[in-house]
Amino acid sequence: MLGTEFAGAYAAGSLALDAFRPGRSDIDIALLCRDPLSEAVKRELIARLRHSALPCPARGLELVVYTVATAQSGTGNPGFELELNDGPAMAFRQTLRPADRPAADGTFWYGLDRSILHQSGRVLAGPPASQAFAELPPQELRNLLIDSLHWWMALTSRYDDRPAAGADDAVLGACRALVRHRYGRWLSKVDAGRRLLGAGYQPVETIERSIAARSGEPRPQAGKHGFSRQAFCTSS
Repeated sequence: MLGTEFAGAYAAGSLALDAFRPGRSDIDIALLCRDPLSEAVKRELIARLRHSALPCPARGLELVVYTVATAQSGTGNPGFELELNDGPAMAFRQTLRPADRPAADGTFWYGLDRSILHQSGRVLAGPPASQAFAELPPQELRNLLIDSLHWWMALTSRYDDRPAAGADDAVLGACRALVRHRYGRWLSKVDAGRRLLGAGYQPVETIERSIAARSGEPRPQAGKHGFSRQAFCTSS
C-alpha cells in the first residue's frame, strides 16, 4: 500500500512487552513511512486495514503510522500521520492528524509508546526498533509520565467504592508509569504491579486485585483506595 514510502513495521504494546493475552489484549502496530502521507493515502490505508476489510484476530487493532523523522525525533509530540482503532470488540475510530484527537483522551501516549518501541519493539519489517525509534530525553520522558499519571488519576477519581470497568487498567497503568520513572525500564502493566508489590508499595490490596482482575476476578475499588493519586505524589 505504501510502496517505496514504507520504512518499517513494529509490534508494540503488550506484544512488545511479552504480555499479550488472547481475548483481552489489542494488537498494537506502528508503521513507518519515509515522508508525510497525503489524505488520500491515509484514507486508503484505513479502508484496507479496518476490521471490515481485514478481520482482526484479537480484541482490536491499534495502528499508528509515523514518519521516520518523527520516530527518530526523540520528542514527546504525538506527530502521527494517522491512527486507526478497530476490531471485533473495539469501536472504529480514525484520526488523520494529531490536532483531531480529543484532548480528553491524552496526547502523552505517542511519546511513551515510542519509548516502549525503542526499548522492546518487535521488528516485523525494517531496521531494529532501537534504531528506528529514538529514546526521549529524561526530562521530556518524565513530563510525559507525569501527564499520564494525571490522566490515570482523573480516571480513577470517577469511580466510587464499587468495582468499575477500567479500574484495574487505571491502577496498573499508574504502576507501569511509576516503575518506568523509578527503575528506568518499561514493564507490562501486570509485571509493573508485581514489581511495586515486591518493593513494598501500598495499597497492596488494590494492586493485587488489579492484577487478579486480569484473570477475571472482581475489579478493585480504585476510587476508594486512590492508588493513582498516591503514585503521582511519589513520582513528583
